[in-house]
Amino acid sequence: MIGLIQRVREACVTVAGETVGQIGPGILILLGVEKDDTQAEVEKLATKLTNYRIFSDEDGKMNLNIRQTGGSVLVVSQFTLVADTRKGNRPGFSRGATPELGNALYEAFIQQLQSMDIPVASGQFGADMQVQLVNDGPVTFHLQV
Repeated sequence: MIGLIQRVREACVTVAGETVGQIGPGILILLGVEKDDTQAEVEKLATKLTNYRIFSDEDGKMNLNIRQTGGSVLVVSQFTLVADTRKGNRPGFSRGATPELGNALYEAFIQQLQSMDIPVASGQFGADMQVQLVNDGPVTFHLQV
């Protein structure tokens, strides 16, 4: 399971011109699910995300996590994160989860964050989505469990 996280001032995702998820300050996570992922990876990544210190403290140092700031998380499924790009000019997707597993673990990830009392918004799995964000910093990290 791969999460590309961005610290944002705001972010939203639309499907067919309709906003389906929106947050203010917090984290946008683009979530890629691999074929061998399980609930264990969901729990590990959710824990890592909520404890990851990417927000500035009073001294301007990245010492605070999303819980400490009271921010929100926008979760957007991103199948292309699991692509194999090492050879050739076309990405390979053999590491990617089936749509059924991908959707199940995407929904489980959202539920895991909610169970940790994190305000969560989300995109729509498998949809053609447009994501808008104001990256704060910019601050972007690749998390993998």
